[in-house]
Amino acid sequence: MGGERAAYWAVVKPLILDVDTGLDDACAILFAAQHPGLDLRAVTCVGGNAPVDDVVRNTLIVLRAAGRDDVLVARGADRPLLEPAMNARHVHGDDGMGDLAWPAPDRAADPRHAVELLRDLLVSAVDDPITLVTLAPMTNIALLLRTHPEVAAGLREIVFMGGSVAVGNATASAEFNVYHDPEAAAIVLDAAAHLGIPVTMYGLDVFYEPVVSRAEAAELVAVGGYSSAELAGRLIAYQCDRFVSETATIGDAGAVCAVADPEGLQCQALPIRVELAGSWSRGRTIVDRRDWSGDIDHDPHGVAPLTVTVGLQVDGPRYAALWRRIVAGDR
Repeated sequence: MGGERAAYWAVVKPLILDVDTGLDDACAILFAAQHPGLDLRAVTCVGGNAPVDDVVRNTLIVLRAAGRDDVLVARGADRPLLEPAMNARHVHGDDGMGDLAWPAPDRAADPRHAVELLRDLLVSAVDDPITLVTLAPMTNIALLLRTHPEVAAGLREIVFMGGSVAVGNATASAEFNVYHDPEAAAIVLDAAAHLGIPVTMYGLDVFYEPVVSRAEAAELVAVGGYSSAELAGRLIAYQCDRFVSETATIGDAGAVCAVADPEGLQCQALPIRVELAGSWSRGRTIVDRRDWSGDIDHDPHGVAPLTVTVGLQVDGPRYAALWRRIVAGDR
C-alpha cells in the first residue's frame, strides 16, 4: 500500500486556501498543509466565521500545529462588500476556533494585503497553475478578479465551499458563506464566466456527509503534544459537545478532500446564479437543473452565463477516513 500511495501522490497540486478560520476551516488547513499530493502555497484570510484578526491568529495557530510555518498567511477584507460584518460565534466559539486556549502564534502575517499576495502568487504561476479553494465569504476573491483579471492565467480552477442546490443554513434558503457576501459570490461567478476559470461548488448538499466520531476524535487527542492530530481531535470533540452529537462533520475540509481525491465526489455541470434581491432568498444559489429546452428557451432571464461543476453526492466515509489519516500524520 505504501508504494501505491507514493505513486498515487506523485503529481502534486499547487494550492491556495481562502479562509475565515473557523472550526472546519481549521480542519481543512490541517489537511491541506500535510497532504503529500497538495502543495499549500498560502492561506488568505477574510472576516466571516470570526472577525478577520481572529481569523489570522487562528490560521497561524493551525499552521504551527501542522508544522507549516513556511506557508504564507495574509490578512484580507474585514467585512463584506456592501453589508455589515457578521460572525458565527454561536457555532465556532468566542475566538472562532472552539475556545481551546491553544498557544498563541509566534509569527506575524505577511505584510501584504490578501489580494496583493494572491495577485503576486498567481501572476507567477502561469506555467504551473494553482487551484484556489475558497472556504469563506468570497470578498477577497471578488476584489482580486475585478482588480487583477490577469491572475486568471495562473488559476487552474476555483473550488468554493458555499451555496447549495436544496437547503440553507444561514437562512432557510441561503448557505452562510454566500449569504455573508452574496455580491462577492455573484462577482466571482461572473468573473469566472468572463475569464474562463473552471469552478466547482462543494455546497451544503454534501457538506455534512463526511463525519468523524467522538471516539475517533479521542484517539487523535490522545496523541498530544499540541500536534496536528491533537488539534484535529479537539476541533471534532468541540463540535460533538456543541451540537450534543456522537459525530461531527469535517465540513470545509471535504472541499479540500475533493481536490486531493476527486473520485469521491459525484458532480454535475449546472448553470448557477446568486440571488441578490429576494426578501427570503437573498444569498441563495439558484442551480438550474431543468432538462427541457422548451422551458429554458421561454425563460425571460435566459440561462446563467456560468456552468459550474456542482457536487451532488459524496462518499462521506471515504473522505472522513482520508482526513483522519492525513491529520494524524499517516501519509
